[in-house]
Amino acid sequence: MVIKKPNEIKSSEITDEQTYLSRRNFIRAGLLAGTTLATTGVYRFLNPPPPKPFITAEIQDVTKPTDFQTTEKLNTFEEITNYNNYYEFSTSKTAVARQAENFITRPWTIEVGGLVRKPKTFDIEELLKFGQEERIYRFRCVEGWSMVIPWIGFSLKTLLDKVEPLGTAKYVAFETLYDSKQMQSSFSAGIDLPYVEGLRLDEALHPLTILATGLYGKQMPNQNGAPIRLIVPWKYGFKSIKSIVKINLTSSEPPTTWNIAAPSEYGFYSNVNPNVRHPRWSQATEKRIGEYTRRETLLFNGYADEVGKLYEGMDLKRFL
Repeated sequence: MVIKKPNEIKSSEITDEQTYLSRRNFIRAGLLAGTTLATTGVYRFLNPPPPKPFITAEIQDVTKPTDFQTTEKLNTFEEITNYNNYYEFSTSKTAVARQAENFITRPWTIEVGGLVRKPKTFDIEELLKFGQEERIYRFRCVEGWSMVIPWIGFSLKTLLDKVEPLGTAKYVAFETLYDSKQMQSSFSAGIDLPYVEGLRLDEALHPLTILATGLYGKQMPNQNGAPIRLIVPWKYGFKSIKSIVKINLTSSEPPTTWNIAAPSEYGFYSNVNPNVRHPRWSQATEKRIGEYTRRETLLFNGYADEVGKLYEGMDLKRFL
């Protein structure tokens, strides 16, 4: 089963994060030691400063378990925060953490509007007071790698209910921040900025869909999409847009960044499907970060029982 009943063990206790990091850092420090200067420089490159603790005076019990769990082994905090796609900072996965280290995420607001009765601009501090939960989800990249991540966040439906979508609203469009002063001034990844994404309204309202504000009980690290990002666990990772500043409800399918850049390779839905290959590689298997062998990819990333009904009657090979 993908979704399990909550147990009494938090994700941060399942994976001994501090012991793991201490052991790995000790080994690294020894291997890199040659001169004090070289060791310090490389160590700081591989180990950017950790984010501040997530729990604040305004937020309590954010790491409480929920029904949204998986028994699979979690990826470590180190793996999750040092292997990232975030092209606004770098096209190198291992360089994003360093490049995003000084990204400013306060103050921060999200403008929510379009086909709604009560459009509103939300401050991030207000959103952090929404009922924060721990959601342990599989994360599958279209490139063929995957992780298991203990996100902290709240249902997207909670936010949308606040603005009261109109009956004419069929889709939800998202836009990320793009600030050339903080991010790459010269862009070479072949996509337009700001980054945009979209969901059908019923996908956005699904209980699995969340706005994530942290991971491993800590504030969302900059390289993972601080201060708030979308998580849609049955879709390829590029659908889970980072650092959101705008949400707009529309009556027509919104444009999405990778579909604009390569429509023959990246469809609007982009649900995980091992039976539909990317034009340049198979999606039948995936490489779980931290493992040496490949594993079979699951339909809808293992969430078929929960979301399969959303796509009844659709030609999955056409729409994925």
